[in-house]
Amino acid sequence: MDAEKRLRLTPQLVLGLLVIVVGVIFSLENLGYIYADEFLRFWPLGLIVLGAVKFAQAEGTPGRIAGFFFLFVGVVLLLDSLTGIEFDPFRYWPLILVFIGGLLVWQALTRSSGDEREGREQDASSYVRSLVILGGIERSNSSPDFRGGEVTAVMGGCEIDLRKACIIADQAVVSVFTLWGGIGIRVPEEWTVVQEGFPILGGIVDKTRPSRDADVHPQRLVIRGMAIMGGVEIKN
Repeated sequence: MDAEKRLRLTPQLVLGLLVIVVGVIFSLENLGYIYADEFLRFWPLGLIVLGAVKFAQAEGTPGRIAGFFFLFVGVVLLLDSLTGIEFDPFRYWPLILVFIGGLLVWQALTRSSGDEREGREQDASSYVRSLVILGGIERSNSSPDFRGGEVTAVMGGCEIDLRKACIIADQAVVSVFTLWGGIGIRVPEEWTVVQEGFPILGGIVDKTRPSRDADVHPQRLVIRGMAIMGGVEIKN
């Protein structure tokens, strides 16, 4: 069992092996055995392998998205390197909008289907929903049966105060998305925060202090979503 764990293929292991391979190639070139350029043109294979491993090992949607992103970029760059097909990223920048919109739609549909499977009633007071574009907003929720929600900030800021709320179910899920903006979420000290978001040129930071009563009265808040050139901060 221990041997299987040590040999488990992970993105960190793949990245380490790729660094070793690059070091060996340059060492052999310095010794006069090979020409590094003949091998380095295959460097996008590293991104492909890294993306495939990340996608296979991911336990949630954000991890799979990250794996697919590395896989896609690796395939495009490899085709460019081997076939000479010029890839001009500026021509395809609108695809970024398609990608972001698709993520938002997928996130909303996934959450809606999850609520239906659990048979939850759509009680507005049990959810927090905020959308900010080029502005700022502050909201609070004190529901005795908090179930989650959606928070979106595009070139703006959102402050959500949940310190007076309570989670009765196994967990509550808050889907976040920020683009060139910021989201701050304040939670009670007895809540346990699970961060499953995926930042791109941004950050999702959990600054909460560990709860002493987490085992006695478990209240689990799951943060999912993306932060693109923006930030999400959770604190108590």
